[in-house]
Order: sequence, then structure tokens, then C-alpha cells
Amino acid sequence: MGGLFGVASKGNCVMDLYFGTDYHSHLGTSRGGMAVWTGNSFVRSIHNIENIQFRAKFENDLSGLEGNMGIGCISDNEAQPLLVYSHLGHYAITTVGRINNIQNLANKSLAKKNTHFLEMSRGVINPTEVVSSLIDEGESFKEGIQKAQEAIDGSCTMLILTSEGIYAARDRFGRTPLIVGEKEGAYCVSFESCAFPNMGYQMKYELGPGETILVTPEGIEKISPPREKMKICAFLWVYYGYPSSSYEGMNVEVMRYRNGAALARNDDVEADLIAGIPDSGIAHAIGYSNESRVPYGRPFIKYTPTWARSFMPQDQNIRNLVARMKLIPITELVAEKRILFCDDSIVRGTQMRETTELLYNCNAKEVHIRSACPPLVFGCKYLNFSRSNSEMDLVARRAIRDLEGNEPASLDEYCKPDSEKYSCMIDWIKMRLNFTTLKYQSLYDMLDAIGLPWDNVCTYCWNGKE
Repeated sequence: MGGLFGVASKGNCVMDLYFGTDYHSHLGTSRGGMAVWTGNSFVRSIHNIENIQFRAKFENDLSGLEGNMGIGCISDNEAQPLLVYSHLGHYAITTVGRINNIQNLANKSLAKKNTHFLEMSRGVINPTEVVSSLIDEGESFKEGIQKAQEAIDGSCTMLILTSEGIYAARDRFGRTPLIVGEKEGAYCVSFESCAFPNMGYQMKYELGPGETILVTPEGIEKISPPREKMKICAFLWVYYGYPSSSYEGMNVEVMRYRNGAALARNDDVEADLIAGIPDSGIAHAIGYSNESRVPYGRPFIKYTPTWARSFMPQDQNIRNLVARMKLIPITELVAEKRILFCDDSIVRGTQMRETTELLYNCNAKEVHIRSACPPLVFGCKYLNFSRSNSEMDLVARRAIRDLEGNEPASLDEYCKPDSEKYSCMIDWIKMRLNFTTLKYQSLYDMLDAIGLPWDNVCTYCWNGKE
């Protein structure tokens, strides 16, 4: 994934930009960057943050940055922000999203024979550079942003820093959020609203799908109106959104409590202890515990001083090793206990199986697993947070392939909790991952816990419906 943050201030914006960008560190682990408008030029800093926190890496750069407007980003992929000089002027740009037709868009630009792209590692084109090329086809930033949004298959939310202000544009279907904060003398624009309170910002405005605004130290100017259709990603609430953030007026932590409570209401298993897989499974588990009145506990603790994120390394085998090494069991809370674990989702199943084995090695009597969302049957094609080399990485798809002997023409029956094929898939996963019992949240209970109209939420990875 990735996160972005921008500030337009009547004074020096650098400290707000520094901390505001850092508050997006949970969304990416590869590159971080900041660009500041000094009044007559841009100053930019980009660092590799794979093995160090954003704050620590950028602290020494602060003395060299000064200006009243800036943008920053955290990215799992490309180095950003980019500095661009075109007929629109000199600007900095950062994006979040996924461009499925990037090669086609690049080929169209290259066919004009007066365009080139700087190659990143592994022969990949920087997606943000392709977006800037599309924007430069317009006669204005407004027209260019609209052209880019129409051309992109996937999603793209962006910030463009110019000498006059920050153009903020939310993805065409609003799959990711973009929120404006306000305090005396400054405005900010952010993916995560959790960045606001500690810097003194109050929420001012949330962009609609496809909307573009211009943020200046004096306020916000609406450039392009929001579109009617929205498909915001449900996983913001279930998994990768920060607990203290809210999107479309719906808080992440509150949603997870409601979601866990719904899981408990539809369950009849007997357990001695309710627990959550750190970190995003914890709130779902608290909601389950409060509703079921079964005590909540922590049968293992995550060793956060060095193992902050399970998917930090790029290699999947190393990620699995990190996930196992960072969880330290408390044997006294596990031995001879029937433990029910809530997790945000079950993707590949590898980490969950190893966690279960860890509990059995501590003499747990039973291990019941509850997923806070339905089985992931389709890989996300709109955002990068669940991107994998193949949909067969998903444990549900491996179950289907094994049960069918090959890929079936339709997966609809495996998305219906009342179907026989769905039950067989769940039994297959339960047996392979060595759970005592396994249940998934229903799609409609999950959507009810979010609290938005169902049609406004993207559920593609669970039912394949766009």
C-alpha cells in the first residue's frame, strides 16, 4: 500500500509534514519521501526505510528543509515524491493506488516519440511518473488530473505540490480516503485522519470519489466535483486502516468492536479465553469478548522493539519467519485452555498455521479461529495491499483447486455461506491449518459493522463483484 500527507501553512510546515507523514508508516515499509516548496524552488528528500523507521531516517534532513507547503509519502513500491518540470510548470507529485494498465499507458506516451520514463529496479516503470505524464497531457492541472483518472484502470489518489498550493485528488471511485484537516494558520490533507489530533488539526472536509481540490494556507478551493459512485475499500476497517482513523464518518476501532460482537452472536463454541492476533485482530477479539462475556486475554505478546511488521521483508519465507519469531507465548495462559482467536483475515494461512502450532506446543487444549471477514477468494485488483504473485497464494483458492481438481468455471458457490461447496472449502482449510473449529464473518454482518450503504463499499475480493 502507501500513504500520503500534505501541509499548506502560513508558517514553516516542515515539522507538521514530518510527523504527519510518519503517521502513515503502517501503510508502507519500502520508501519514504518529502518535498517542500521553499518559496522559489523545491527541496526533496527520499530514503529507503525497509530496516529503519521513517522518523529516524528523516530526522537529520529536517534542518535542510524549510518552506510553507509540502507533501510526503510512505510507499511499499516506488520512490516518491517526484519532481517534474513541464508546460504546466514545476511541481512535485505523489500517488497511492494501483495501475493495472500501466504498460499500455506508457506505450501510448512513448508512441509520441518525445517521451521517456526513468526505469526503476527490475525493469519496472515508476507508476507516479506515468501519472505525471498523463497529467501533462492536459492544458491545466484540473484537466490533466481528470484525464489521468479516466485513463487509469485500477485506482489512483494523488497530491500535487505547486507554487500556488496542493492539488489533492481522490481516486475516481474513492477506494482510498483523502481528508482535509484545519488549524489556525494551516491546512493539511491526509490519507489517515489519525494524523490530526496530536498536531492540533480538526477535520474540515472529506473529499468525495474523484473529487479534486486546491489546498492553500488560506483554505480549500473546489476544482472538480465529486462523482456519485463510490466503492471504498472495506479492508480499511477490517485490516489496514489505523484504529483511531475514521473514513466516511465511520471509525475503524468502533467498526471492529461491532464486527467482533456480530461474530460472537452467530457463534456457539465454548471457550475459556478470547484473544486477537496482534495487532489488527485485537479489536475484533475485544468486541467478541464483550458480546460473549468470555474473558479476553493475551496468550502471546508481540515483540515490537525489533519485529514491528510481519510483512516488512519482501521475501515471503522471511516474512513467515518474522511472523513466527516476533510472537512470544505465555504458556501459563495457554496450557489446558480452549482458546478462540480472532484475526482480521486469513490470506495464505501460513502464519496462522504456525501460530496454531505454537499454541499446541504450549499444551493448548483447543484452538478455535474466527476470521473478521469472509474467505478471500479473489485477489485485489484495485489496491496493492493484498497483491501476490498468484491468486493461488490464497488458501481459499488452493482449497477450491484441490476440491475441484482444476479451476471451476464459476466460483459463485464458494462465496455463499449456505452452500455445500462453501462448507467443504471451510472444512478443507480447517483441516489443513489444524484448527479445532473455523468460522468466517458473513459479508453482510461485516458491511453492517462498517455502517455505510452496502453499494458504497468494495467487496470484490470476497465475491468477485465489481
